[in-house]
Amino acid sequence: MHVAASRRDEPGERTQIIPQQRSGETHVMPAVRIPITTRATTMAQRHASWLPRMWPLVAWFVVVLGVTLWLSVKSTGPLGAVVTVLWTYPVIGTILGLAGAFVTRRRLRRDRLTAADDQIIRCRDRLVVVVPTIGRHDTYPALDRVVHSYITYLPECFPKLRVDVVIEEGCEAAEKIYKLGEVSRYIRVVTVPRSYHTVNGTRFKSRANNYVHELRIAQHEDRDDVWVLHMDDDTGVGLDTAIALARLIEQQRDLGDKACHLAQGILTYPREHARNRLTWLADASRPIADVTIYSAFTGGGHPLAGVHGELLLVRASVEAEIGWDFGPEAIVEDAQFALIFSRRYPGRSAWFAGRCYGASPATVRDFFRQRERWAWGLIGLALDDRIPLRDRLYIGYSTFTWVVSPLQHIGTVMLVGWMLGSYDTVPITLLVLPIWALNMAYAIWLYTEGLRINVSVSRRAKYRWWEGIAVILLVPIFSLMEGAGAIRGLIRHLRGGQQQFVVIAKPI
Repeated sequence: MHVAASRRDEPGERTQIIPQQRSGETHVMPAVRIPITTRATTMAQRHASWLPRMWPLVAWFVVVLGVTLWLSVKSTGPLGAVVTVLWTYPVIGTILGLAGAFVTRRRLRRDRLTAADDQIIRCRDRLVVVVPTIGRHDTYPALDRVVHSYITYLPECFPKLRVDVVIEEGCEAAEKIYKLGEVSRYIRVVTVPRSYHTVNGTRFKSRANNYVHELRIAQHEDRDDVWVLHMDDDTGVGLDTAIALARLIEQQRDLGDKACHLAQGILTYPREHARNRLTWLADASRPIADVTIYSAFTGGGHPLAGVHGELLLVRASVEAEIGWDFGPEAIVEDAQFALIFSRRYPGRSAWFAGRCYGASPATVRDFFRQRERWAWGLIGLALDDRIPLRDRLYIGYSTFTWVVSPLQHIGTVMLVGWMLGSYDTVPITLLVLPIWALNMAYAIWLYTEGLRINVSVSRRAKYRWWEGIAVILLVPIFSLMEGAGAIRGLIRHLRGGQQQFVVIAKPI
């Protein structure tokens, strides 16, 4: 049997014929339920009182400013003009991030006046979880973990639930994945045929997303009361995630014409999901980005900083209008989707405090490869003149800051100073010293507060004696690691050629 999938956004185009899937029923059937553990309830209660702490940032600001004032002299050397620019201009991102953190604190306090974070809510809308996977043997362990988390926790708040695991025809772990689909009738395995093509020639994950998006349209699920939750194949959920999602969706019913159509939560990294402690500590900056920059932009209704592909909630009727057919060069499809959404639906995105649970790269090499792909794709997106400049302005600024970050590194500056015979980094005006102190304090705070979030979502929610010390001492190393990945992405962009969607191993 075949189903013709119509395309709302391109009514004049020839439709793609989509084969019926192995689990083609779209209505919710009785499903195997897995008991909720005490730990899951404890995790939801643990998050109920969480707020981003600001006092450590103030303390670091005072310390850094005091040290820089003590070391400064009135004269400046040959490095003065250079470092005045390099160490000052990131303050735009710092200010926006701090604004997002304060907005997050106010938002959480306001929301807790109406409902507790651990209060079960039964959502009346349908939730479809979409999990694309390359289907390799080295990515299957993580996929198995996260799919079980969906069918364990999400039914508590979503009686109307389906989990679509999207694979490529002929992928090496196909049989394992089909067996996983038999665990519960909440799960549907969707196979993308090799012959499937989009109008614009989209490849990689975007192609898989577009296929299952067309399948939903063909099966009449492109409705306002259907929500699509996009997840990665190494990112699971908890009871707290289900509660936060259900609360957000139910809130939209009362907002009428002001209802939001897209929302983003917090991506975290439990300690037990990490095979490599160095990459786990380096990823401490990622959850705090959701609390700061993403909270400011996405929570403000304009996701111009992009979104990440995990815990991305979109109303099905709106996703049907945008789709994922962004062309063969799209390898940061989530950010591109966000920019298009910002233009079409201004003021209609939200941020929520739900968490999802991912895994850091298993090796340092995978860390570099992951950052390289992100930088490669974001550079191309920032320079894509098909998107209005005002929509990609912040992504361009943040990507540029990321790429030139190795030039800002103190090690690089000292090396140049050695070559010039002067290590004097006094700026051309001492008025920028508070800005330098704020930027440095903010960078340290990102890692320390991000580590606090990752520790709080771990099975053992206490610091090991060395973790807090290590994450501070290693900030210069982490900066180099991030910068090296960005430089690799820039080199790949300058060389040209076909872009590649690198999928790292996910053994946990």
